[in-house]
Amino acid sequence: MAGSSDRTDIITMRRVRDRIDRDFARPLNVEDLARGVHMSAGHLSREFHRIYGEPPYSYLMTRRIERAMMLLRRGDLTVTEICFAVGFSSLGTFSTRFSELVGVSPSAYRDDPSRSVDGIPPCLARQVTRPVRNREASARASA
Repeated sequence: MAGSSDRTDIITMRRVRDRIDRDFARPLNVEDLARGVHMSAGHLSREFHRIYGEPPYSYLMTRRIERAMMLLRRGDLTVTEICFAVGFSSLGTFSTRFSELVGVSPSAYRDDPSRSVDGIPPCLARQVTRPVRNREASARASA
């Protein structure tokens, strides 16, 4: 019956991931996510990592930075407005996380015209613009 249990875990983790995708701009933490699916925070973190390859907090940060990248490319909001719009409560934390994932500061990203996705189909634009952690980028470059 292990297959049934694993399927239930996958369904539960999908619900957690969907909540992160939907509510990324709201205050979220692992304890609240775990409470929502009647699990301990530790168990949720282990299962989410097992199924998706990264902890729920990292996934949340990636979603927030992805959205920030899109808003920065649009160019009609300030970096500070974008910081708060995507769920960060500190400009410093936002800038640090953005730089860790993207490799440049939010301002540098916004000011780089080569970041435009004009003319690229949305399904491809999302793949091309998805943030990649620096250690992942260096592993890909050496491969």
